[in-house]
Amino acid sequence: MIKKKLKLKWKIILTVILIITFLFLTMRFIGTKGIIIREYKVTSKIPKSLYGIKIVHFTDLHYGMGVDDNKLKKLVNLINETKPDIVFFTGDLLDNKTKLTEDIEKILVNNLSKIKSTYGNYYVNGDEDKNNISFEALMDKSHFKSLNNNYEVIYSKDLSSIFITGTDIQSGINNDVKEKLNTQNYNYKIFITHYPDNIDKILKYDFNLVLAGHSHNGQVRIPKIGAIYKPNNAKNYYDPYYKIGNTDFYISGGIGNSKVNLRLFNQPSFNLYRLVDHYVSDLQELD
Repeated sequence: MIKKKLKLKWKIILTVILIITFLFLTMRFIGTKGIIIREYKVTSKIPKSLYGIKIVHFTDLHYGMGVDDNKLKKLVNLINETKPDIVFFTGDLLDNKTKLTEDIEKILVNNLSKIKSTYGNYYVNGDEDKNNISFEALMDKSHFKSLNNNYEVIYSKDLSSIFITGTDIQSGINNDVKEKLNTQNYNYKIFITHYPDNIDKILKYDFNLVLAGHSHNGQVRIPKIGAIYKPNNAKNYYDPYYKIGNTDFYISGGIGNSKVNLRLFNQPSFNLYRLVDHYVSDLQELD
């Protein structure tokens, strides 16, 4: 009887060990591989003049933690294949354990500078970038414009206006941006930030589209449960999409990994947004 109980006990222990080992190997060697494109049709209050605009949003590269030169090249190729009109990067270029050497800087600039778009490429800082004095210079060399407490107005072919702005880490909207928002009318307004929870600071300005990163959508997700881990500044918002009033709010799951090089049910990805008519059929091809 005792021997049978011991055998059962060891069978249970062995089964648990095998399950844990399987999950770890899955998270480490399968969950972190590849890059997928998460495509969204944005239909809320889109002016007819902006139908067809394509926006790419990538975030949390964390170069050095699950991302190397080969994966970065793949990312750039995939982005260019979508033929975007605007590209946004919402922070965390390097992992905090990765030192920005001259060789790594060359790799980053060489790849990021090859990202092509119709109206421009833009970025805001992430928390991993805040102490890196070379970050903004690197992004400038890569032909990305800063939206850290800054703004720009993009005009489409028929002169419809898209107001774009952003914030660095925890800052709110500065006075220059507030003045523009309070005194000028724009056809479409976009706000980008690294921290998702920053959205509560800017909702009163009625942005059409808000984009963020940082949460990695939990990095490890469980079906029907969702995100397992919610970092600071992403405690309230961490999932891929929220509808808040008139605002479409998207949080990209990111390319690299934070803290540990593990993912589950949440592959590395970037987002592609198409501004379309509400009545476009899912079966209709959008070039």
